[in-house]
Amino acid sequence: MASVVQWIQGTRPRTLPNSIAPVVVGAAAAHHIDEFNVLYTVLALIVSVAFQVGVNYANDYSDGIRGTDDNRVGPFRLTGSGAAEASKVRLAAFISLGVGALAGLVLVALSGYWWLLAFGAVCMLGAWFYTGGKRPYGYAGLGEIAVFLFFGPAAVLGTLYVQTGEITGIGIGASIAMGSISAAVLVANNLRDIPTDAVSGKRTLAVVLGDKDTRRLYLALVAVPFLIALGMVVRVPYALLGFLAAPVLLPAVRRVAAGRGGRDLIPVLQFTGIAMLAWAVLVSAGLVLD
Repeated sequence: MASVVQWIQGTRPRTLPNSIAPVVVGAAAAHHIDEFNVLYTVLALIVSVAFQVGVNYANDYSDGIRGTDDNRVGPFRLTGSGAAEASKVRLAAFISLGVGALAGLVLVALSGYWWLLAFGAVCMLGAWFYTGGKRPYGYAGLGEIAVFLFFGPAAVLGTLYVQTGEITGIGIGASIAMGSISAAVLVANNLRDIPTDAVSGKRTLAVVLGDKDTRRLYLALVAVPFLIALGMVVRVPYALLGFLAAPVLLPAVRRVAAGRGGRDLIPVLQFTGIAMLAWAVLVSAGLVLD
């Protein structure tokens, strides 16, 4: 039986900033127009984190039963390692998604925006079919696009809209920033796994592009939030605070640019995720101070 620590590892904690950072900056965008709601923000955070934990367990389950993780270089996997039965990992995915759905239902009921139920359903389907089903889109090079959309516009603008009933320019800019750096986390993950994914038939975008172009894509994506922060300065001078996240990202950029591979790329996920959260918190502080 898998230990508690192993189940926690299965949530892939290093990737959780992907779900926290967009809600933080989305709430700050709502605060910027004096519409911030603490309860709605907490519920949105539960939805976002629960859905990500769900997709991580679902990914663990689906890749594990396909044999994709048999020779994995990256973080510990419950199913692939044999530490937990596949059915239990699948149940953990369903429970996590269910928690997110319940929190989302409460949020929709409180806000009165019932059409967001359809939006939530799309997010749940996207979480499962990333690597689940007969034709997972994560195996067809579409994972980065989905991550950009779900952890960028969906999470940021969803958090903003449910509190304000509108979409702002600041919110759109922040959503592009979050989507880009979130996608960069997946790009780094798939860059590391190019050799094993190619052998197992997992045709990720990294496998399609190859090592060199995948590294270029990563460097381009992590630059986007800082360009967005620069653009925000026209309306929010304190958005320059976002540049304080750059030193956190530097170790990841150096590893990718230097051509590191295998286990040397594992810390890149952590550095990129922390930099994402730092950018979100710093820019959010700028929005509050403005």
